[in-house]
Amino acid sequence: MKYCIISTALKGTINAPPSKSYTHRAIICASLANGKSGITNYLESNDITETISALRMLGTNIKEFNQTLEIDGNENLNVKNDVIIDCIKESGSTLRFLIPVASMVKTDKTITFIRKGRLKERPVEPLLEALKKLGVECEIDKDKNVIANPGKIKGGKTEISGNISSQFITGLLFACPRFEKNSEITITTEIESKPYLEITLDVLKDFGIEVDVSEDMRKFRISGNQHYKRKDKFRVEGDYSSAAFLLAAGAINGNIEMKNLNINSKQGDREILNILKRMEAKIDIKECRIHVETSELKGIEIDVKNIPDSVPVLAVLGCYAKGETKIYNAERLQLKESDRLSAIATELRKMGANIEELKNGLIIKESKLRGAIIDSHNDHRIAMACAIAGLSAEGETTIDNSECVNKSYPNFFDDLKRLATNKENIMKVHD
Repeated sequence: MKYCIISTALKGTINAPPSKSYTHRAIICASLANGKSGITNYLESNDITETISALRMLGTNIKEFNQTLEIDGNENLNVKNDVIIDCIKESGSTLRFLIPVASMVKTDKTITFIRKGRLKERPVEPLLEALKKLGVECEIDKDKNVIANPGKIKGGKTEISGNISSQFITGLLFACPRFEKNSEITITTEIESKPYLEITLDVLKDFGIEVDVSEDMRKFRISGNQHYKRKDKFRVEGDYSSAAFLLAAGAINGNIEMKNLNINSKQGDREILNILKRMEAKIDIKECRIHVETSELKGIEIDVKNIPDSVPVLAVLGCYAKGETKIYNAERLQLKESDRLSAIATELRKMGANIEELKNGLIIKESKLRGAIIDSHNDHRIAMACAIAGLSAEGETTIDNSECVNKSYPNFFDDLKRLATNKENIMKVHD
């Protein structure tokens, strides 16, 4: 499937989609708590579907009722047969969060995670090494699948790098509270994407788990034999990483009001509000709503160490900003759903962007964009960023493999059309 986009302004009020990060974490914590929990305002996307499917295979009863995810959790997950979890939707979060959770399952069977597509190339080895130091038997087979041999894990000390993926640490933090003994996780490098760990700690606390964290977030101490507490109602807040695309569109060519965003959120991508201010966007922030409209944007320098998911849309903002925009500390983008630095530079150049790819970032100069046929690289954020670019480009922009947005924001193109002043300028085309 593809979408064709012709220049049109966006105008209106819309709710930000629910946070993928909070949805993942709440579902996992509820699955590890004895009794029923309810998750409301949750995100329905491919990544979340993959996590729910995997947890069901590990023994959790999850069903949808009256717009609520009802999760009948069990801290003593148990399976009677070998389990094969097919990560067909290529969710890195699902894989990295649930390998440690799988190590807790009460069974003498094996649990295999089948890695598909780009997921085979995304690193997981540091997590397995950290788990082995805690007594978990796990390995990667010849097909690059991950095999876990659950057992009675006692806990102890382990270490892991913090500059590859914060998801490794989050996965460990889910499992360690249920180990017999206390655990200690030492981070051997500076941590990138700290806000994602703050989200993890926030949700763990909500479900009754205590973690002692050093001020620099380089050491985590977790008492063993803790019990996750069920939550009658956990409401997921709006997602800034998805909202950033529409907020950027408003600043480029629109008049948009967004609701369902927590202005005090722990999400790192909340930084989009400060970035838009620094770029001199016309933005008004009040409790429960954010208003942004067409602005004369100014190029700035942006450190994305803690907000890597924002890079594609920030590159688009740079194309429409006077002067030069420099994005740096973005090395890890090479390990995402695509090599995002290369992908966004390649696709925006097709549209006429003056963009230079660096080893750790991008330099973008104000550009007059024109429509082009865009390869999404099967990456939801590349597809959405180029769609936003096309809203003010000359001519027609076609986003190939546009369904990849289902990974994080399934309603993205529907929301664009809902806000478009010329709705016929956003068209779905079936292959």
